[in-house]
Amino acid sequence: MPNNYHNQTQIMRAKRLRELLRELPDVCSDYFIAIEQLTSPLTRLSYAYDLKLFFQYLSDELPKFAGKPIVEFTIDDIRRITKQDLERYARYLTLYVKNEELDDGQIESREMTNHEYGIKRKYASLRAFYKYLFSNGLIESNTAALVPLPKLHERAIIRLDIDEVARILDVAESGQALPKTYQKYHQLTKKRDLAMLSLFLGTGIRISECVGLDIGDFDFEQNAFVVTRKGGKEVILYLSDEVASALKDYLEERRHIEALPGHEDAFFLSIQRRRITQRAVENMVKKYASIAAPLKKKISPHKLRSTFGTNLYRETGDIYLVADVLGHSDVNTTRKHYAAISEDHRRIAAEKTILREEVPHDKLPAK
Repeated sequence: MPNNYHNQTQIMRAKRLRELLRELPDVCSDYFIAIEQLTSPLTRLSYAYDLKLFFQYLSDELPKFAGKPIVEFTIDDIRRITKQDLERYARYLTLYVKNEELDDGQIESREMTNHEYGIKRKYASLRAFYKYLFSNGLIESNTAALVPLPKLHERAIIRLDIDEVARILDVAESGQALPKTYQKYHQLTKKRDLAMLSLFLGTGIRISECVGLDIGDFDFEQNAFVVTRKGGKEVILYLSDEVASALKDYLEERRHIEALPGHEDAFFLSIQRRRITQRAVENMVKKYASIAAPLKKKISPHKLRSTFGTNLYRETGDIYLVADVLGHSDVNTTRKHYAAISEDHRRIAAEKTILREEVPHDKLPAK
């Protein structure tokens, strides 16, 4: 049976995309129809947010458009956009103001920043849009293709070492060193938190995959579970005895919690008895990591995933196995993230290579 959480998430994204299209120029609707069969709902939603930001830039920053409402932009306006306009967009992305309407109708302004990775992703969205326009004869030249993408600098991959892995699990289990504000809730959440941390560190699943798990996705006789990957593909992953034990301890507790309507199947619940959210999981990981690894900032569920991938690659040296278990569609993605670990293997190879055994001085032949 399809995972309900995944289906609901796809429906929610489709609805949000429709809302965004009402705020974008008419030509954008044709574009999203054209790419519907080639992209996932999440990709299309990301493209829509990026295009809205681009048209907002045109309206706010370029005098020739002088505050023109986004929805009123035409293909003639797009033809007027120069290479220099597109190059200035990168500078705009480094710092801009985003206005959001709150539930009470108030407008909240937030300063937003992007570094080279964020800028490159937004330019990739823009290039895809321009390629569509050019391919369909709507513009005379593909101006966006002339703008070089920002150069990316290698970022160090932050991950937990073996001692830190043990420490974060110990803190989750015991609650020691937690601030008093967390202590009163710890007894209510420790089995759940330990199960989630064990799952991240023992299988490398994504945070979206974790929160989407249902009770029926697990088979503890086989120590296996079904996870819904990006694009809706379901795969079976396997659990070590240690991870399975943590999950079963939590499941025993979970069966006695009456979830709110619509959340009955969810494996991981919040204190409010709803399916736990990604934000809540991020905060949980941050809480324990700040104690277990205080010198490593911004430890997130994705960093725990990286920790698993690192450990698996170190143990096996099999990049294809790591790619398969992590759910990477392209092994080059895996290689890019874990190539640095190959240096460890190369160093070991050098240490194991002995050309001549060292001979004690008293055994050397006389000259």
